[in-house]
Amino acid sequence: MNMIQIVGAGPGDPELITVKGMNALKEADIVIYAGSLVNPQLLAYCKKDCTVYDSAGMNLDEVIAVMKAEYAKGKKIVRLHTGDPSIYGAIREQMDLLSGLDIPFTVIPGVSSFCAAAAALKKEYVLPEVSQTVILTRMEGRTPVPEKEDIRNLAKINATMIIFLSVHLIEELVERLKAGYPADTPCAVVYKASWPEEKQVVGTLADIAEKVQEQGIGRTALITVGRFLGDEYALSKLYDKSFSHGYREAKD
Repeated sequence: MNMIQIVGAGPGDPELITVKGMNALKEADIVIYAGSLVNPQLLAYCKKDCTVYDSAGMNLDEVIAVMKAEYAKGKKIVRLHTGDPSIYGAIREQMDLLSGLDIPFTVIPGVSSFCAAAAALKKEYVLPEVSQTVILTRMEGRTPVPEKEDIRNLAKINATMIIFLSVHLIEELVERLKAGYPADTPCAVVYKASWPEEKQVVGTLADIAEKVQEQGIGRTALITVGRFLGDEYALSKLYDKSFSHGYREAKD
């Protein structure tokens, strides 16, 4: 049965799309992609006669209208979102409208930019006795954030935090983070993780805002905060020779 495929494009590097996502692009007759964020090089996977729409200049009604019309013609349609579409992808409203039109769809997950940021930094977000919790969040802008999820409240946990869509508010963000994290907490900003123009800015909450502004980074960047960026942590029990589990007996 023909279904619209909502595909995660990955963080930017065309090779970081999943094989399943790549195959969907190769077979698509119609691709509607988020042109303001998705690397256009991904469109090289499409066949020559594929019709491509850039949704950066389209509203929700226009996107759904294209899907509805082309699906009625029996076309294979891919809706291509950056990263993983479940994270700030605004796909719920699209899925609900498709369901209301009785148009079947499926979702192909992708590699989120927060995963690419960790890879770029060569760090692990969860470290024993440092943090076992990762918070993905953002500052409010034109899209509000629930009051309970204010950065100042989340910062009190001192967990690993990755902040999306907020680098243009870096000064205010840092002040809110300081409501919970000490000023010497490590912080790293990754601009366009996995793209050729990737940049990394590393510091602490005391100096990261100034460093980011010096680099002229104002969009398309993730802010990562937490002691996971440091060098002190306990070793995992997973590979501890003195620790038994279902697949290995402890050794003296």
